Amino acid sequence: MKSFNISIEHNCPQCGAPASLEETDRLFACPFCRVKSFLPENGYFRYILPCPDSARNPDVYFPYWRFKGTLFSSNSSETVFRFIDISHQGRESGIFPVSLGFRTQALKLKFALPETAGLFIKPELTPGDIVRIAEKRFSDKGAGGPFIQSFMGETTSIIYSPFYVKEKLWDAVINKPVSSLLPGDFDLNIFGTGKPDWTIDFIPAICPTCGWDLSGERDSLVLFCKNCDSAWQPDGKKFGKIKFGYIPESGEDFLFLPFWHIKASISGITLDSYADLIKIANLPKIIRDGWEKISFKFWIPAFKVRAQHYIRLATHMTLAQPDNEIKEQVPAGRMHPVNLPFAEAIESFKTIIAGFIKPRKDYFSLLPDVQITPEDFILAYVPFEDGHHDLIQQEYQVALNKALLATAGNL
Repeated sequence: MKSFNISIEHNCPQCGAPASLEETDRLFACPFCRVKSFLPENGYFRYILPCPDSARNPDVYFPYWRFKGTLFSSNSSETVFRFIDISHQGRESGIFPVSLGFRTQALKLKFALPETAGLFIKPELTPGDIVRIAEKRFSDKGAGGPFIQSFMGETTSIIYSPFYVKEKLWDAVINKPVSSLLPGDFDLNIFGTGKPDWTIDFIPAICPTCGWDLSGERDSLVLFCKNCDSAWQPDGKKFGKIKFGYIPESGEDFLFLPFWHIKASISGITLDSYADLIKIANLPKIIRDGWEKISFKFWIPAFKVRAQHYIRLATHMTLAQPDNEIKEQVPAGRMHPVNLPFAEAIESFKTIIAGFIKPRKDYFSLLPDVQITPEDFILAYVPFEDGHHDLIQQEYQVALNKALLATAGNL
């Protein structure tokens, strides 16, 4: 299934100039006043579908949950993945349409704000409900037996669609009725209506430590200060500092790719050290003295890439267990943006383990009951040589086609 990002119309928080944002945009640089601001998610975004200028003003906005992400399903023989992009009623109703169809891809949305005219029906379903609906609808348990599921790159939002009542329920976007005649005593207030109580709070993209401008790409979830060598991600309505660094490399033809380097507590299977990894992955190595004292760590891409390549990279780098020096400063070379958050990286733990355990049929039955708790992490940038078609990491013998990064923006 092909994915599309939502387009949103908004105004610069500094000068008020009109702006057009993509669903994945977080760092906004106004082309008029040149001020950079960061847009934190703070849960999930709320949007409205616009009405044509000639349309009647809507009486009410009905909520739809929109969910986008890649579902990984692993069983004792394989891991399969499925891209999902669905919308579903925010509360059950036989009067309103069940979904939004493709209109979110064709229309520019706006943020649902308190000053928006009209009443808004409150959703009854939660973000967890829409995730469970997606899991149930697209679940693939394979041949049966135990299985595990996880999502990558998930985006959840509410989209309000406008309607008005004139004997029938009319869709204000296309100005056509979507119901049969309504009872004379029909009252929209039975659904529970109100005004949006959510606001957009941009954070100035300025380093909290030294006041320098923070740098990043439009979809960056982590921003960097090149003046005081620090990294920042949103923490509520402000920035919080995170640990980061890079593996040094000489030369200029390198692109630094970000990975979440995570130490975790694992119970249910023995995977505490590098020696344990060699055993459980059945690697062709003889365990050396001291390897039982080297802590096992996950190496998970902090950037979006198509599902099969994401798992391949995470599995390969985790098996490699790089032990290079991580220099705690911003690298001088080119850096790929962090656009996959730490919270989503940890959801893939079991899927990654399922990819390297051998023999899989012997170990897999243990995975559903395994408990994995992150203890510490650092954002580590790994140098990849910029080849003609591929990005190549010679030391760890892994490559990534450059076209895969170029086409990952809509994931």
